[in-house]
Amino acid sequence: MASIQTQSETRAATGDAPMSHRQIMEALSGLLLGLFVAILSSTIVSNALPRILADIGGGQSAYTWVVTASLLAVTATTPIWGKLSDLFSKKLLIQLALVIYVIGSVVAGFATSPGMLIGCRLVQGVGAGGLSALTQVIMAAMISPRQRGRYSGYLGATFAVATVGGPLIGGVIVDSTLGWRWCFYVGVPFAVIALIVLQKTLHLPVVKRKVRIDWTGAFFITAAVSLLMIWVSLGGQSYAWNSWQSYVMVPAALLLGAIFLFVESRAAEPIVPLRLFRNATIALTSLASLFVGVAMFAGTVFLSQYFQLARGETPTMSGVLTIPLIVGLFLASMFSGRIITRTGRWKGFLVAGGLLVTAGAATLGMIRADTPYAEVAVYMALLGLGIGMMMQNLVLAVQNQVSVADLGAASSLVTFFRSLGGAIGVTALGAILGNRVTHFVTQGLAALHVKNAAGADGGIPDVATLPAPIRGVVENAYGHGVGDVFLYAAPFALIAFVLVLFIKEVALNNRSGLQQTPAGTGRSAVDAVEPAAREK
Repeated sequence: MASIQTQSETRAATGDAPMSHRQIMEALSGLLLGLFVAILSSTIVSNALPRILADIGGGQSAYTWVVTASLLAVTATTPIWGKLSDLFSKKLLIQLALVIYVIGSVVAGFATSPGMLIGCRLVQGVGAGGLSALTQVIMAAMISPRQRGRYSGYLGATFAVATVGGPLIGGVIVDSTLGWRWCFYVGVPFAVIALIVLQKTLHLPVVKRKVRIDWTGAFFITAAVSLLMIWVSLGGQSYAWNSWQSYVMVPAALLLGAIFLFVESRAAEPIVPLRLFRNATIALTSLASLFVGVAMFAGTVFLSQYFQLARGETPTMSGVLTIPLIVGLFLASMFSGRIITRTGRWKGFLVAGGLLVTAGAATLGMIRADTPYAEVAVYMALLGLGIGMMMQNLVLAVQNQVSVADLGAASSLVTFFRSLGGAIGVTALGAILGNRVTHFVTQGLAALHVKNAAGADGGIPDVATLPAPIRGVVENAYGHGVGDVFLYAAPFALIAFVLVLFIKEVALNNRSGLQQTPAGTGRSAVDAVEPAAREK
Protein backbone atom coordinates (compact mmCIF):
# COMPACT_ATOMS: atom_id res chain seq x y z
CA MET A 1 0.00 0.00 0.00
CA ALA A 2 1.11 3.57 -0.71
CA SER A 3 0.79 4.52 2.95
CA ILE A 4 3.23 1.83 4.12
CA GLN A 5 6.78 3.15 4.58
CA THR A 6 9.94 1.10 4.44
CA GLN A 7 11.86 0.68 7.67
CA SER A 8 14.54 3.19 6.61
CA GLU A 9 11.94 5.77 5.61
CA THR A 10 10.15 5.37 8.94
CA ARG A 11 13.38 5.73 10.87
CA ALA A 12 14.27 8.90 8.91
CA ALA A 13 10.79 10.32 9.43
CA THR A 14 10.87 9.80 13.16
CA GLY A 15 14.43 10.98 13.62
CA ASP A 16 16.12 7.65 14.51
CA ALA A 17 18.46 7.90 11.53
CA PRO A 18 19.73 10.69 9.30
CA MET A 19 18.01 11.23 5.98
CA SER A 20 19.82 9.84 2.98
CA HIS A 21 21.40 12.16 0.40
CA ARG A 22 18.64 11.26 -2.05
CA GLN A 23 15.87 12.05 0.44
CA ILE A 24 17.52 15.36 1.29
CA MET A 25 17.95 16.37 -2.36
CA GLU A 26 14.34 15.48 -3.19
CA ALA A 27 13.03 17.64 -0.35
CA LEU A 28 15.62 20.33 -1.05
CA SER A 29 14.45 20.68 -4.65
CA GLY A 30 11.10 22.10 -3.54
CA LEU A 31 12.70 24.27 -0.86
CA LEU A 32 15.21 25.77 -3.28
CA LEU A 33 12.49 26.45 -5.83
CA GLY A 34 10.51 28.29 -3.14
CA LEU A 35 13.62 30.25 -2.13
CA PHE A 36 14.25 31.07 -5.79
CA VAL A 37 10.73 32.53 -5.98
CA ALA A 38 11.31 34.62 -2.83
CA ILE A 39 14.56 36.12 -4.11
CA LEU A 40 13.18 36.55 -7.62
CA SER A 41 10.35 38.70 -6.23
CA SER A 42 12.84 41.36 -5.16
CA THR A 43 15.53 41.11 -7.83
CA ILE A 44 13.31 40.94 -10.89
CA VAL A 45 12.01 44.48 -10.36
CA SER A 46 15.37 46.10 -9.57
CA ASN A 47 16.29 46.77 -13.21
CA ALA A 48 12.68 47.34 -14.24
CA LEU A 49 11.83 49.93 -11.58
CA PRO A 50 13.03 53.02 -13.46
CA ARG A 51 10.74 52.02 -16.37
CA ILE A 52 7.86 51.03 -14.05
CA LEU A 53 7.92 54.31 -12.13
CA ALA A 54 8.21 56.30 -15.34
CA ASP A 55 4.94 54.61 -16.40
CA ILE A 56 2.89 54.87 -13.19
CA GLY A 57 4.61 57.97 -11.78
CA GLY A 58 7.05 58.28 -8.89
CA GLY A 59 10.50 59.55 -7.99
CA GLN A 60 13.47 58.38 -5.94
CA SER A 61 11.33 58.13 -2.80
CA ALA A 62 8.88 55.79 -4.55
CA TYR A 63 11.79 53.78 -5.98
CA THR A 64 13.21 53.30 -2.51
CA TRP A 65 9.85 52.39 -0.99
CA VAL A 66 8.96 49.81 -3.64
CA VAL A 67 12.17 48.01 -2.66
CA THR A 68 11.86 48.78 1.05
CA ALA A 69 8.22 47.68 1.36
CA SER A 70 9.15 44.11 0.57
CA LEU A 71 12.16 44.25 2.87
CA LEU A 72 10.01 45.73 5.64
CA ALA A 73 7.50 42.89 5.39
CA VAL A 74 10.27 40.29 5.26
CA THR A 75 11.96 41.85 8.28
CA ALA A 76 8.84 42.20 10.42
CA THR A 77 7.46 38.73 9.67
CA THR A 78 10.67 36.64 9.66
CA PRO A 79 10.78 36.09 13.47
CA ILE A 80 7.05 35.35 13.43
CA TRP A 81 7.43 32.69 10.72
CA GLY A 82 10.42 31.26 12.58
CA LYS A 83 8.50 30.94 15.83
CA LEU A 84 5.44 29.47 14.11
CA SER A 85 7.71 26.80 12.64
CA ASP A 86 8.51 25.69 16.20
CA LEU A 87 4.78 25.29 16.87
CA PHE A 88 3.10 24.16 13.65
CA SER A 89 3.74 22.02 10.58
CA LYS A 90 6.73 23.46 8.72
CA LYS A 91 5.43 22.02 5.47
CA LEU A 92 2.03 23.69 5.86
CA LEU A 93 3.66 27.01 6.74
CA ILE A 94 5.97 27.11 3.73
CA GLN A 95 3.05 26.25 1.43
CA LEU A 96 1.04 29.06 3.02
CA ALA A 97 3.95 31.44 2.39
CA LEU A 98 3.93 30.46 -1.28
CA VAL A 99 0.19 31.13 -1.56
CA ILE A 100 0.60 34.59 0.02
CA TYR A 101 3.41 35.35 -2.40
CA VAL A 102 1.28 34.35 -5.41
CA ILE A 103 -1.60 36.61 -4.29
CA GLY A 104 0.72 39.60 -3.86
CA SER A 105 2.38 38.99 -7.23
CA VAL A 106 -0.84 38.69 -9.22
CA VAL A 107 -2.32 41.89 -7.75
CA ALA A 108 1.00 43.75 -8.21
CA GLY A 109 0.72 43.09 -11.94
CA PHE A 110 -2.43 45.24 -11.99
CA ALA A 111 -0.86 48.18 -10.09
CA THR A 112 -1.84 51.61 -11.42
CA SER A 113 -0.04 53.82 -8.89
CA PRO A 114 3.10 53.73 -6.71
CA GLY A 115 0.92 53.37 -3.60
CA MET A 116 -0.83 50.29 -4.95
CA LEU A 117 2.47 48.75 -6.04
CA ILE A 118 4.02 49.38 -2.62
CA GLY A 119 1.01 47.72 -0.93
CA CYS A 120 1.37 44.64 -3.13
CA ARG A 121 5.08 44.51 -2.40
CA LEU A 122 4.21 44.37 1.30
CA VAL A 123 2.07 41.27 0.66
CA GLN A 124 4.83 39.73 -1.44
CA GLY A 125 7.26 40.43 1.37
CA VAL A 126 5.13 38.56 3.91
CA GLY A 127 5.27 35.47 1.70
CA ALA A 128 8.95 35.93 0.86
CA GLY A 129 9.76 36.30 4.56
CA GLY A 130 8.20 32.93 5.24
CA LEU A 131 10.04 31.29 2.35
CA SER A 132 13.42 32.68 3.42
CA ALA A 133 13.02 31.83 7.10
CA LEU A 134 11.41 28.42 6.69
CA THR A 135 13.93 27.19 4.13
CA GLN A 136 16.69 27.65 6.71
CA VAL A 137 14.62 26.03 9.46
CA ILE A 138 13.61 22.98 7.42
CA MET A 139 17.19 22.44 6.25
CA ALA A 140 18.33 22.49 9.88
CA ALA A 141 15.67 19.92 10.72
CA MET A 142 16.83 17.58 7.96
CA ILE A 143 20.61 18.02 7.99
CA SER A 144 23.21 18.08 10.76
CA PRO A 145 25.37 21.23 11.15
CA ARG A 146 28.49 19.33 10.03
CA GLN A 147 26.83 18.24 6.77
CA ARG A 148 24.83 21.44 6.33
CA GLY A 149 27.76 23.35 4.88
CA ARG A 150 27.64 21.10 1.82
CA TYR A 151 23.96 21.76 1.24
CA SER A 152 24.16 25.44 2.22
CA GLY A 153 26.23 25.84 -0.91
CA TYR A 154 23.09 25.01 -2.88
CA LEU A 155 21.30 27.82 -1.03
CA GLY A 156 24.05 30.23 -1.99
CA ALA A 157 23.92 29.00 -5.58
CA THR A 158 20.14 29.50 -5.66
CA PHE A 159 20.57 32.99 -4.25
CA ALA A 160 23.18 33.74 -6.91
CA VAL A 161 21.10 32.39 -9.80
CA ALA A 162 17.96 34.23 -8.67
CA THR A 163 19.91 37.42 -8.02
CA VAL A 164 21.48 37.48 -11.48
CA GLY A 165 18.55 35.82 -13.24
CA GLY A 166 15.98 38.20 -11.76
CA PRO A 167 17.43 41.39 -13.23
CA LEU A 168 18.08 39.64 -16.53
CA ILE A 169 14.52 38.28 -16.75
CA GLY A 170 13.13 41.62 -15.63
CA GLY A 171 15.24 43.50 -18.14
CA VAL A 172 14.23 41.22 -21.02
CA ILE A 173 10.55 41.54 -20.08
CA VAL A 174 10.71 45.34 -19.84
CA ASP A 175 12.60 45.62 -23.13
CA SER A 176 10.12 43.27 -24.88
CA THR A 177 6.49 43.70 -25.93
CA LEU A 178 5.26 41.90 -22.80
CA GLY A 179 5.58 45.00 -20.64
CA TRP A 180 6.74 45.45 -17.04
CA ARG A 181 3.60 43.87 -15.51
CA TRP A 182 4.90 40.44 -16.49
CA CYS A 183 7.78 41.00 -14.05
CA PHE A 184 5.25 40.12 -11.35
CA TYR A 185 3.40 37.39 -13.24
CA VAL A 186 6.52 35.41 -14.21
CA GLY A 187 7.18 34.19 -10.67
CA VAL A 188 3.71 32.68 -10.25
CA PRO A 189 4.38 29.46 -12.26
CA PHE A 190 7.55 28.85 -10.23
CA ALA A 191 5.56 29.23 -7.01
CA VAL A 192 2.89 26.78 -8.20
CA ILE A 193 5.55 24.24 -9.20
CA ALA A 194 7.22 24.69 -5.80
CA LEU A 195 3.89 23.95 -4.09
CA ILE A 196 3.48 20.71 -6.03
CA VAL A 197 7.09 19.60 -5.48
CA LEU A 198 6.94 20.31 -1.75
CA GLN A 199 3.69 18.37 -1.43
CA LYS A 200 5.30 15.31 -3.01
CA THR A 201 8.82 15.42 -1.54
CA LEU A 202 8.75 17.12 1.88
CA HIS A 203 7.76 14.71 4.68
CA LEU A 204 8.58 16.03 8.13
CA PRO A 205 7.23 14.84 11.48
CA VAL A 206 5.00 17.27 13.37
CA VAL A 207 6.05 17.66 16.99
CA LYS A 208 3.06 17.65 19.34
CA ARG A 209 3.35 20.80 21.41
CA LYS A 210 0.92 23.06 23.20
CA VAL A 211 0.49 26.07 20.94
CA ARG A 212 0.60 29.59 22.34
CA ILE A 213 1.14 32.34 19.80
CA ASP A 214 2.62 35.62 21.03
CA TRP A 215 0.41 37.95 19.01
CA THR A 216 1.19 40.90 21.28
CA GLY A 217 4.90 40.52 20.68
CA ALA A 218 4.30 40.15 16.93
CA PHE A 219 2.34 43.42 16.91
CA PHE A 220 4.94 45.44 18.79
CA ILE A 221 7.95 44.22 16.81
CA THR A 222 6.11 45.00 13.56
CA ALA A 223 5.10 48.45 14.81
CA ALA A 224 8.60 49.30 16.08
CA VAL A 225 10.37 48.24 12.87
CA SER A 226 7.80 49.92 10.62
CA LEU A 227 7.94 53.27 12.44
CA LEU A 228 11.73 53.25 12.44
CA MET A 229 11.82 52.62 8.70
CA ILE A 230 9.22 55.30 7.94
CA TRP A 231 11.37 57.81 9.81
CA VAL A 232 14.53 56.79 7.97
CA SER A 233 12.78 56.81 4.58
CA LEU A 234 11.20 60.23 4.86
CA GLY A 235 13.98 61.94 6.81
CA GLY A 236 15.91 64.47 4.78
CA GLN A 237 13.16 64.55 2.13
CA SER A 238 9.71 65.21 3.58
CA TYR A 239 11.21 66.81 6.69
CA ALA A 240 14.63 67.68 8.10
CA TRP A 241 16.46 65.12 10.22
CA ASN A 242 16.54 67.70 13.01
CA SER A 243 12.76 68.30 13.15
CA TRP A 244 9.78 67.63 15.40
CA GLN A 245 8.88 64.59 13.29
CA SER A 246 12.20 63.00 14.19
CA TYR A 247 11.76 63.90 17.84
CA VAL A 248 8.40 62.09 17.82
CA MET A 249 9.15 59.07 15.64
CA VAL A 250 12.48 57.99 17.11
CA PRO A 251 11.39 57.98 20.77
CA ALA A 252 8.10 56.30 19.74
CA ALA A 253 10.00 53.54 17.88
CA LEU A 254 12.30 53.05 20.87
CA LEU A 255 9.29 52.92 23.21
CA LEU A 256 7.58 50.29 21.03
CA GLY A 257 10.83 48.33 21.01
CA ALA A 258 11.07 48.51 24.80
CA ILE A 259 7.47 47.33 25.13
CA PHE A 260 8.28 44.45 22.80
CA LEU A 261 11.21 43.41 24.99
CA PHE A 262 9.01 43.63 28.09
CA VAL A 263 6.30 41.49 26.45
CA GLU A 264 8.84 38.93 25.27
CA SER A 265 10.34 38.60 28.75
CA ARG A 266 6.95 37.43 30.06
CA ALA A 267 5.52 35.53 27.09
CA ALA A 268 5.12 31.75 27.37
CA GLU A 269 6.18 31.29 23.72
CA PRO A 270 7.99 34.54 22.80
CA ILE A 271 8.53 35.47 19.16
CA VAL A 272 12.17 36.16 20.01
CA PRO A 273 13.32 34.19 23.09
CA LEU A 274 15.53 36.75 24.84
CA ARG A 275 17.48 34.01 26.62
CA LEU A 276 19.08 33.16 23.26
CA PHE A 277 21.09 36.38 23.45
CA ARG A 278 22.87 35.10 26.57
CA ASN A 279 24.83 32.98 24.12
CA ALA A 280 27.70 35.14 22.87
CA THR A 281 27.78 33.46 19.46
CA ILE A 282 24.09 34.18 18.82
CA ALA A 283 24.40 37.78 20.00
CA LEU A 284 27.50 38.47 17.87
CA THR A 285 26.18 36.74 14.72
CA SER A 286 22.88 38.62 14.99
CA LEU A 287 24.65 41.97 15.21
CA ALA A 288 27.06 41.02 12.41
CA SER A 289 24.08 40.07 10.23
CA LEU A 290 22.54 43.50 10.87
CA PHE A 291 25.61 45.30 9.50
CA VAL A 292 26.25 42.82 6.67
CA GLY A 293 22.67 43.41 5.49
CA VAL A 294 23.44 47.07 4.79
CA ALA A 295 26.28 46.29 2.38
CA MET A 296 24.58 43.22 0.92
CA PHE A 297 21.34 44.94 -0.11
CA ALA A 298 23.16 48.10 -1.22
CA GLY A 299 25.01 45.97 -3.76
CA THR A 300 21.91 44.33 -5.19
CA VAL A 301 19.72 47.46 -5.24
CA PHE A 302 21.86 50.45 -6.17
CA LEU A 303 24.17 48.87 -8.73
CA SER A 304 21.24 48.52 -11.13
CA GLN A 305 20.63 52.28 -10.87
CA TYR A 306 24.32 52.89 -11.43
CA PHE A 307 24.45 50.96 -14.70
CA GLN A 308 21.17 52.33 -16.06
CA LEU A 309 21.33 55.95 -14.93
CA ALA A 310 25.08 56.59 -14.74
CA ARG A 311 26.22 54.50 -17.71
CA GLY A 312 23.07 54.56 -19.87
CA GLU A 313 22.68 50.78 -20.11
CA THR A 314 19.40 48.99 -20.81
CA PRO A 315 17.71 47.01 -18.00
CA THR A 316 18.87 43.77 -19.65
CA MET A 317 22.51 44.86 -19.92
CA SER A 318 22.35 46.20 -16.38
CA GLY A 319 21.65 42.65 -15.20
CA VAL A 320 24.45 41.23 -17.35
CA LEU A 321 26.97 43.72 -16.01
CA THR A 322 26.33 42.68 -12.38
CA ILE A 323 27.38 39.07 -13.12
CA PRO A 324 30.81 39.46 -11.40
CA LEU A 325 29.00 40.14 -8.10
CA ILE A 326 26.90 37.00 -8.50
CA VAL A 327 29.76 34.80 -9.69
CA GLY A 328 31.73 35.77 -6.59
CA LEU A 329 28.77 34.97 -4.36
CA PHE A 330 28.15 31.65 -6.14
CA LEU A 331 31.75 30.44 -5.94
CA ALA A 332 32.21 31.50 -2.31
CA SER A 333 28.97 29.80 -1.20
CA MET A 334 29.67 26.52 -2.98
CA PHE A 335 33.34 26.10 -2.08
CA SER A 336 33.14 27.39 1.50
CA GLY A 337 30.22 25.04 2.18
CA ARG A 338 32.07 21.99 0.90
CA ILE A 339 35.27 22.84 2.77
CA ILE A 340 33.33 23.37 6.01
CA THR A 341 31.68 19.96 5.64
CA ARG A 342 35.06 18.35 5.03
CA THR A 343 36.99 20.10 7.83
CA GLY A 344 34.34 21.22 10.33
CA ARG A 345 36.00 24.67 10.51
CA TRP A 346 33.87 27.71 9.71
CA LYS A 347 35.12 30.82 11.51
CA GLY A 348 37.89 31.49 9.01
CA PHE A 349 35.30 31.97 6.28
CA LEU A 350 33.38 34.49 8.40
CA VAL A 351 36.56 36.50 9.02
CA ALA A 352 37.64 36.39 5.38
CA GLY A 353 34.10 37.21 4.27
CA GLY A 354 33.91 40.24 6.55
CA LEU A 355 37.22 41.52 5.20
CA LEU A 356 36.13 41.05 1.58
CA VAL A 357 32.73 42.72 2.10
CA THR A 358 34.50 45.72 3.64
CA ALA A 359 37.02 45.86 0.79
CA GLY A 360 34.30 45.49 -1.84
CA ALA A 361 32.12 48.26 -0.40
CA ALA A 362 35.09 50.60 0.08
CA THR A 363 36.39 50.12 -3.46
CA LEU A 364 32.89 50.51 -4.95
CA GLY A 365 32.82 53.82 -3.10
CA MET A 366 35.40 55.06 -5.61
CA ILE A 367 33.33 54.39 -8.75
CA ARG A 368 32.12 57.19 -10.99
CA ALA A 369 30.17 57.27 -14.24
CA ASP A 370 33.36 56.96 -16.30
CA THR A 371 35.15 54.30 -14.19
CA PRO A 372 36.40 51.50 -16.47
CA TYR A 373 34.09 48.52 -16.25
CA ALA A 374 36.99 46.13 -15.53
CA GLU A 375 37.64 47.97 -12.27
CA VAL A 376 33.96 47.96 -11.30
CA ALA A 377 33.81 44.22 -12.05
CA VAL A 378 36.71 43.49 -9.69
CA TYR A 379 35.11 45.54 -6.93
CA MET A 380 31.78 43.76 -7.41
CA ALA A 381 33.51 40.35 -7.30
CA LEU A 382 35.13 41.26 -3.97
CA LEU A 383 31.75 42.16 -2.51
CA GLY A 384 30.16 38.98 -3.88
CA LEU A 385 32.90 36.74 -2.47
CA GLY A 386 32.49 38.30 0.95
CA ILE A 387 28.72 37.98 0.99
CA GLY A 388 28.94 34.37 -0.16
CA MET A 389 31.27 33.48 2.71
CA MET A 390 29.19 35.20 5.38
CA MET A 391 25.53 34.83 4.44
CA GLN A 392 24.88 31.12 5.10
CA ASN A 393 27.71 30.59 7.58
CA LEU A 394 26.30 33.13 10.03
CA VAL A 395 23.11 31.07 10.08
CA LEU A 396 25.11 27.87 10.48
CA ALA A 397 26.99 29.28 13.50
CA VAL A 398 23.68 30.07 15.25
CA GLN A 399 21.94 26.78 14.40
CA ASN A 400 24.90 24.87 15.82
CA GLN A 401 24.31 26.52 19.21
CA VAL A 402 20.63 25.82 19.89
CA SER A 403 18.33 22.92 20.74
CA VAL A 404 15.73 21.72 18.27
CA ALA A 405 12.96 23.44 20.30
CA ASP A 406 14.48 26.85 19.47
CA LEU A 407 15.70 26.01 15.96
CA GLY A 408 13.05 28.07 14.16
CA ALA A 409 13.28 31.14 16.39
CA ALA A 410 17.10 31.11 16.43
CA SER A 411 17.46 30.58 12.67
CA SER A 412 15.07 33.41 11.94
CA LEU A 413 17.07 35.79 14.17
CA VAL A 414 19.97 35.95 11.70
CA THR A 415 17.60 36.41 8.75
CA PHE A 416 15.66 39.02 10.73
CA PHE A 417 18.70 41.12 11.57
CA ARG A 418 20.11 40.78 8.05
CA SER A 419 16.79 41.92 6.58
CA LEU A 420 16.51 44.70 9.17
CA GLY A 421 19.95 45.97 8.24
CA GLY A 422 19.09 45.72 4.56
CA ALA A 423 15.74 47.47 4.96
CA ILE A 424 17.08 50.33 7.05
CA GLY A 425 20.22 50.50 4.93
CA VAL A 426 18.37 50.65 1.61
CA THR A 427 15.96 53.25 3.00
CA ALA A 428 18.66 55.45 4.50
CA LEU A 429 21.10 54.99 1.61
CA GLY A 430 18.26 55.63 -0.86
CA ALA A 431 17.54 58.93 0.88
CA ILE A 432 21.25 59.78 0.76
CA LEU A 433 21.41 58.90 -2.94
CA GLY A 434 18.41 61.11 -3.69
CA ASN A 435 19.95 64.05 -1.83
CA ARG A 436 23.39 63.58 -3.39
CA VAL A 437 21.99 63.26 -6.92
CA THR A 438 19.89 66.40 -6.47
CA HIS A 439 22.97 68.24 -5.19
CA PHE A 440 25.23 67.13 -8.05
CA VAL A 441 22.56 67.75 -10.72
CA THR A 442 21.83 71.24 -9.38
CA GLN A 443 25.54 71.95 -9.27
CA GLY A 444 26.08 70.65 -12.81
CA LEU A 445 23.12 72.53 -14.26
CA ALA A 446 24.29 75.74 -12.64
CA ALA A 447 27.60 75.36 -14.47
CA LEU A 448 25.59 75.04 -17.72
CA HIS A 449 23.39 78.01 -16.73
CA VAL A 450 20.28 75.78 -16.80
CA LYS A 451 17.72 76.27 -14.04
CA ASN A 452 15.41 73.23 -14.29
CA ALA A 453 15.79 69.80 -15.86
CA ALA A 454 14.93 66.17 -15.28
CA GLY A 455 16.70 64.74 -12.25
CA ALA A 456 16.91 68.00 -10.32
CA ASP A 457 13.49 67.50 -8.70
CA GLY A 458 14.13 64.04 -7.23
CA GLY A 459 12.40 62.21 -10.08
CA ILE A 460 14.06 59.34 -11.92
CA PRO A 461 14.84 60.54 -15.45
CA ASP A 462 14.90 58.64 -18.72
CA VAL A 463 18.51 59.49 -19.55
CA ALA A 464 18.18 58.30 -23.15
CA THR A 465 15.76 61.16 -23.94
CA LEU A 466 17.84 63.96 -22.39
CA PRO A 467 19.92 66.44 -24.42
CA ALA A 468 23.61 65.47 -24.45
CA PRO A 469 24.90 68.18 -22.03
CA ILE A 470 22.14 67.56 -19.48
CA ARG A 471 22.46 63.79 -19.88
CA GLY A 472 26.12 64.07 -18.98
CA VAL A 473 25.26 66.01 -15.84
CA VAL A 474 22.66 63.44 -14.74
CA GLU A 475 24.93 60.46 -15.46
CA ASN A 476 27.80 62.02 -13.53
CA ALA A 477 25.44 62.81 -10.65
CA TYR A 478 24.25 59.20 -10.37
CA GLY A 479 27.77 57.83 -10.79
CA HIS A 480 29.08 60.00 -7.97
CA GLY A 481 25.95 59.46 -5.85
CA VAL A 482 26.06 55.66 -6.00
CA GLY A 483 29.77 55.77 -5.17
CA ASP A 484 28.98 57.84 -2.08
CA VAL A 485 26.32 55.29 -1.09
CA PHE A 486 28.93 52.52 -0.94
CA LEU A 487 31.28 54.75 1.03
CA TYR A 488 28.55 55.10 3.63
CA ALA A 489 27.99 51.32 3.59
CA ALA A 490 31.68 50.40 4.05
CA PRO A 491 31.92 51.31 7.78
CA PHE A 492 28.96 49.03 8.52
CA ALA A 493 30.76 46.16 6.78
CA LEU A 494 33.87 46.93 8.84
CA ILE A 495 31.84 46.68 12.06
CA ALA A 496 30.56 43.25 10.94
CA PHE A 497 34.18 42.18 10.34
CA VAL A 498 35.21 43.25 13.85
CA LEU A 499 32.23 41.44 15.40
CA VAL A 500 32.99 38.07 13.76
CA LEU A 501 36.55 38.25 15.08
CA PHE A 502 35.12 37.74 18.58
CA ILE A 503 32.93 34.75 17.69
CA LYS A 504 34.20 31.56 19.30
CA GLU A 505 34.41 28.61 16.92
CA VAL A 506 32.47 25.60 18.25
CA ALA A 507 32.72 22.14 16.73
CA LEU A 508 29.81 21.39 14.41
CA ASN A 509 27.13 18.99 15.65
CA ASN A 510 26.66 15.74 13.72
CA ARG A 511 22.96 15.32 14.59
CA SER A 512 20.15 16.90 12.55
CA GLY A 513 17.07 18.54 14.01
CA LEU A 514 15.01 15.44 13.22
CA GLN A 515 17.43 13.25 15.14
CA GLN A 516 17.25 15.61 18.12
CA THR A 517 13.45 15.93 18.05
CA PRO A 518 12.67 13.23 20.65
CA ALA A 519 15.12 14.74 23.13
CA GLY A 520 13.42 16.51 25.97
CA THR A 521 9.92 15.39 25.05
CA GLY A 522 9.81 12.55 27.48
CA ARG A 523 8.54 10.21 24.77
CA SER A 524 9.99 7.85 22.26
CA ALA A 525 10.73 8.94 18.74
CA VAL A 526 7.53 7.36 17.47
CA ASP A 527 5.39 8.86 20.22
CA ALA A 528 6.95 12.30 19.91
CA VAL A 529 5.82 12.83 16.34
CA GLU A 530 2.81 12.23 14.25
CA PRO A 531 3.19 9.86 11.30
CA ALA A 532 4.90 11.45 8.34
CA ALA A 533 1.89 10.44 6.26
CA ARG A 534 -0.04 13.32 7.83
CA GLU A 535 2.15 15.79 6.00
CA LYS A 536 1.84 14.04 2.67
